[in-house]
This record gives sequence, C-alpha cells and structure tokens, in this order.
Amino acid sequence: MIDPTLLAASTITLGAPLVLAALGGLTSERSGVMNIGLEGAMLGAACATFVVGMQTQNPWLGLAAALAAAILLMLLHAVLTQAFAIDQIISGMAINAIAAGGTSFLGKAMLDETSLLRAPFLPTQTYWCVAALAVATLAFYLRWTRGGVHLLAVGNDPDKSRQMGLDPVKVRYLALVATGLLCGLSGALICSNSGSFRDNMTAGRGFIALAALIIGGWRPLPTLAACLGFGLIEALQLHLQGTQLAGAAVPTEFWTSLPYLVTLVAMAGLLGKNRAPAGLGKP
Repeated sequence: MIDPTLLAASTITLGAPLVLAALGGLTSERSGVMNIGLEGAMLGAACATFVVGMQTQNPWLGLAAALAAAILLMLLHAVLTQAFAIDQIISGMAINAIAAGGTSFLGKAMLDETSLLRAPFLPTQTYWCVAALAVATLAFYLRWTRGGVHLLAVGNDPDKSRQMGLDPVKVRYLALVATGLLCGLSGALICSNSGSFRDNMTAGRGFIALAALIIGGWRPLPTLAACLGFGLIEALQLHLQGTQLAGAAVPTEFWTSLPYLVTLVAMAGLLGKNRAPAGLGKP
C-alpha cells in the first residue's frame, strides 16, 4: 500500500524541476525560438552548482554558478539561431552535446581531485517555493504586462511585430535569458535532490519538461499540471518497483521506463493536440 503523504512529497520533489524547466521552455518558445536545449542547460547548471559549491563550500555561489552556466548556454542558442540563422533544432542538439561532453569532463576532473569534499546545497523547499512563484509570475506577466504582450506577439507573428515597431531579436534574447534562469534553478534543484553530480544526471528531464509544455498548450497553469502529472508518474514507478500486477511479476525496467513511455506518447500528440505558437521557428 502506497502512503499518500509520501507519494505527494515524491510528486513535488520530482515534479518541481520539470516545472522550472518547462517554464523556461515556455519563455523561449513563446518568443518563437524552438528549444530542445533545455536538457543541456539543466545539465550544465547541475554540474556548475556542484563544482562551484564543492570548491567554495557556499551554496549561494553554487546557485549563482548554475544560473550563469545555464544563461550562457541559452545565450549561445540565441546567437546561433538569431545571429547566424542556424536551424533551431540543430542548435538545440549542439547545446545538449556541448553540455554532455563538457560536464562529463569537468565532473570527472573535479571528483578525481577533491573526492573527499561535498557540496552544500540550499534546501529543496526553497526551490519549490520559487517554482510556485515562477508559475504565478509568468501567468501574470503574459496576461497583464506590456512585456508579456510583446513576447506573445513576437512568438505568434514576428513579421507583424516588426511592422508594429518591435524588435523580435531583442525580445528573443531576453526570453532566452529568462529560460537560462529557470533552467539553472531546475538543474541546481536536481543536483540538490541527488546530493552530488554524475554524468547525464538530468536523464532526459529536459525532454519530459518539453512534453509537459506541449501538453499544457504553452500556458503556465496547464503546464504546471502536466509537470506534476509527470512527477506523479515518476513517483509511482519508484514506489511500484518490485510489485506485481494481476499476480504476475513486472520487470523493474518497465517501471523505470514508464515516465519516458508517457513522454513519447505525449510528443507524438496523443495526449494533447495543442497548437504551437504560430511564429515558432520563424526568423
């Protein structure tokens, strides 16, 4: 029998990083920039918060490093797609590859040299509060502020936005900075939950966050619900490992793969046929 309180706590623990990353994807894609580089930004942030926190023994400096790493990766995505007009999918793949290779090298080097040190982290509840605040803030920003209207206008029709006097490139750069901030928080939270850093520790959560964003129709509150739904699925697979269904033993691999199977179904459009921003991917 699963303890409902424990299941709820696990859902929040596993869902909060998805909420932060999905909101980061929302700011990017609402501005018209496709972003499959969320995974790389989260991974870079997780590595940075661990390495800097371990070296300085200061959790705030670790968090600052996480934010800086994610913002730099997202600014690289902005430069590649806006200044050099590189395909946005290819640019996102490049961000993920850079982050995977760079963090693997850096993580192993730092662990080999200072294996006895541990990094301090901020309490995970701090990130939960920030995630809830980010949802409310972004929902208000998109609906009630001039900046939010500009963001939506650029993402829906960049050509008409130019005719109105807006600069889509400037809006997109600012949106990707916001993406970096949110993905940095997500990566730091993942590392805080784990207590250490290891290769590819984000384990596809950036893509799960992107799936939640699609299910949520690129809107903050439905995206929050989708992220918590994925968090619940992941929590269930942890609690159900080793249990039987209809008297038959279920392989552990089935439960482990369950969140990713749901993600694949969602990305195929079977769980939510929502229309993307009309200007997504347009120059």
